[in-house]
Amino acid sequence: MKIALINENSQAAKNEVICNALKKVVEPMGHEVFNYGMYTADDECQLTYVQVGILAAVLLNSKAVDYVITGCGTGEGAMLACNSFPGVICGHVEDPLDAYTFAQINDGNAIAIPFAKGYGWGGDLNLEYIFEKLYVEESGQGYPRERAVPEQRNKKILDGVRAVSYRKLTDILKELDQDLVKGALSGEKFQEYFFANCQDDEIAAAVKEILGC
Repeated sequence: MKIALINENSQAAKNEVICNALKKVVEPMGHEVFNYGMYTADDECQLTYVQVGILAAVLLNSKAVDYVITGCGTGEGAMLACNSFPGVICGHVEDPLDAYTFAQINDGNAIAIPFAKGYGWGGDLNLEYIFEKLYVEESGQGYPRERAVPEQRNKKILDGVRAVSYRKLTDILKELDQDLVKGALSGEKFQEYFFANCQDDEIAAAVKEILGC
């Protein structure tokens, strides 16, 4: 699995700690981490939580990654922004139990963590435990297990509703403020990681047009 880490500007200083915790847990499982930044609070590319949603949608819909780890101070803004786009099901995750139940019941492809709320001594350990429970088993198996069938049925219903409710991502990208979108896709390593892993030619073409490359 390809996993992207995205930090917005208010919590960019924690990027290295978050990335280290993520890699420590998931790389031994055989997963690959792509750190899309922000890397420091002083990065030239300053991502808002709205731009986190744009970037997450581009990465997931193009299949450049399979999962997105993101967040903001409270996690709420990043979650709302991610869920504003097709192809992204983002849960708000504060602790390992949230991570496990979201993975098993809701079977999403992104989580938003409150990187400021309650973050103190042991914050790095909480991140490790979150990542462990998020990926400890194949997602979507249900919890408790005897609830698996109705939960999986509800997930399919949700997917169907979302298929009707959301428009095509490339159409959305064209109609958004282009400076906003360009800023979301202007991270230091975006082009290096994205174009090497993108599996959707239409989205790749749209990104190239937006970036002028």
